Amino acid sequence: MRSMLKAVLASLVICASPVALPAAVSPAFASTDLASAYNDNTDQAFRIGLQTRLAWTGDYDGTFDGRVGPQTLRAIRDFQARNGFAADGVMTDTFLKKVIADSDKVRDGLGFRLVRDDRTGVRVGLPAALVSPAGETEVGSIWRSADSGVEIETVRFHDEGYSLEGVFSVLSANGENKKVSSSTISGDVFTIRGQEDGRSFLIRFSNRDGDLRGFSVAWNKAHEAELKPYTVVAANTFDPFSGEPRADDIGPVAKLFRSGRAEGVAFGEREQPAPQPQGPALAAPGFDSSGTGFVVSKDGWLLTNAHVAKSCKTVLVGDLGAASKVVVDEDHDLALVKVDAAVGQPLPIVANKPRLGEDILALGFPLRSILADSLNVTRGNISSLMGLMNDANYLQISAPVQPGNSGGPLVDLAGRVVGVVTAKLNAVAVADLTGDIPQSINFAIRPDAATRFLEEHDVAFETADAKAPLESVPDATAKVQDSIYPVLCLGSK
Repeated sequence: MRSMLKAVLASLVICASPVALPAAVSPAFASTDLASAYNDNTDQAFRIGLQTRLAWTGDYDGTFDGRVGPQTLRAIRDFQARNGFAADGVMTDTFLKKVIADSDKVRDGLGFRLVRDDRTGVRVGLPAALVSPAGETEVGSIWRSADSGVEIETVRFHDEGYSLEGVFSVLSANGENKKVSSSTISGDVFTIRGQEDGRSFLIRFSNRDGDLRGFSVAWNKAHEAELKPYTVVAANTFDPFSGEPRADDIGPVAKLFRSGRAEGVAFGEREQPAPQPQGPALAAPGFDSSGTGFVVSKDGWLLTNAHVAKSCKTVLVGDLGAASKVVVDEDHDLALVKVDAAVGQPLPIVANKPRLGEDILALGFPLRSILADSLNVTRGNISSLMGLMNDANYLQISAPVQPGNSGGPLVDLAGRVVGVVTAKLNAVAVADLTGDIPQSINFAIRPDAATRFLEEHDVAFETADAKAPLESVPDATAKVQDSIYPVLCLGSK
């Protein structure tokens, strides 16, 4: 066995010269003895290579830790049984050559390669024969298959004040159309698997000093067989801190705000051009940003933010298709998008400004495809009837909002629109400038500013009943949720 292993193991892993097993290994060995023989007489690099190749063949779905134990032995025996070998766990020359040939076929068929994403600084393995670059999001980069059945996304949260435990808590929660099948968090890493809206998903995140980096893979049933081995290898080869992300310097004032794709745009600053992907792995423009919109008229007009819709070649509204018209008011960060399809009922808008301290709900599609594709609801209250520097067009709210919430409705517990979510104060940037860390300071456009915009463009919106009774959070959400849609920007002008 020693001479046999030396002849073939060099092709099993790169840069590894494994030590051969002693000739005494035999099928009569107990599993514990066999595992010990492998662990004591082969290099770790060989054992990691073995686990990697057995993952590509679909037999191993554990961690690439280079330690042969029950799971690795079971994978060896499963491969042996499927391929007509004696399922005894003993690796022969023929067995190893077959593992190499089969794993190469699967890996090369997917075009697997490790790619460093300069948007987030992560290194991730991509099935390059299956997916192609689809541009950048607010928090990372995205790749998608031609049939949209596979979507891979990189993510970085670094100045939003998130904790790994907090993100894990949100992403590992079951939802109406979401079922988490496994979720583990250990130290500075978590992994989540599950299904949502008929698609399977894998999410993996790591943390280093408050810098959270991760990736997600989502796929439909048509891609189940080819994605199963890929996700095991991708999770194990993911390197979250491969390098430093590309710096997008937008200045100290603009950094105070995060509103959708643009920072500071909600308060009069010019939006920076969306950075385009660089290099062969990030070459194609596509999904450029996302936000939220809500129905304001029976003839198909939805209201959202200008910074969500203004620079798009195409604006997609949920599953309703592309908008036929887009009307933008950059000065007030408002936009109207028209869809020629049946929409939910218009949400009624209050005629006057809401009350200070009033309970409100922020509804939208934040961090789309990372948090979920389903509607997200957060609760807070109106903490000021003025925006930054006493701007009367804005409200200050305490409800947590994230990129992708932009353009979503702010409603009271009667389901009446009392604002349009537009911006999130960047706590880290404020701390840099003032030495103090603000808590839960976010902004929405006041309803009177929104209705003036609608009146200027002859949109027949509905005025809310001032006497409508307040309800529970679930009931208020149910009343409005069918009229709220994700808004996707495809390609920058």
